[in-house]
Amino acid sequence: MAPPHAAPVLVIVSGPSGAGKSTLAHALANLIGVPAIIRDEIKQGMVLAAGPRDADFEDLNIPVLHAFFDTLTVLARAEVSVVAEAAFQDRLWRPNLLRLSKFAEIRIIHCTAPQHVLHDRITHRAEYDPHRRAHNDADLIAEIAAGTRTADSFVPVKMDVAEMTVDTTNGYRPGLDAIARFITNRLHDAPTPVGLDTST
Repeated sequence: MAPPHAAPVLVIVSGPSGAGKSTLAHALANLIGVPAIIRDEIKQGMVLAAGPRDADFEDLNIPVLHAFFDTLTVLARAEVSVVAEAAFQDRLWRPNLLRLSKFAEIRIIHCTAPQHVLHDRITHRAEYDPHRRAHNDADLIAEIAAGTRTADSFVPVKMDVAEMTVDTTNGYRPGLDAIARFITNRLHDAPTPVGLDTST
């Protein structure tokens, strides 16, 4: 069932770890004036509430998933357009997004960057961002070093919705204004082809 014409827009910012999803999601939300709902920030809030512990925080992943989609559902039902960011992969995330498509017009932004850029970003944030303790980045770095985790292992969400690929290697290609236009175009407008650079 398709959402009504006046449905809110749910912007999905996705991609592998280190692809610059959170930075882009916050920039877009600020530019178009809507909330940014960030999966990792919800988990960090849970970790802060849980207090000190010796174990990792993998047991919070399912509660975080529920909190994330519950929040998006409340906002979509209230006809609030949002930018939502997470490492959306097809098997786990698509069923939840299909349920949200009843209330919102979904548009997907796939963030990409070369493997060495992803690795450098992950290593840098693990060293300098104290909030990353919630996400076990050390394990991710070890997997990358061992060659068991690559950008190719990421399986993006596949849905019949408007989508755009954004290269975040050095800034954004296409540019931020072009991405914002892709988001704010309504259903009656011509969709932006996947990966088209409309910034020039």
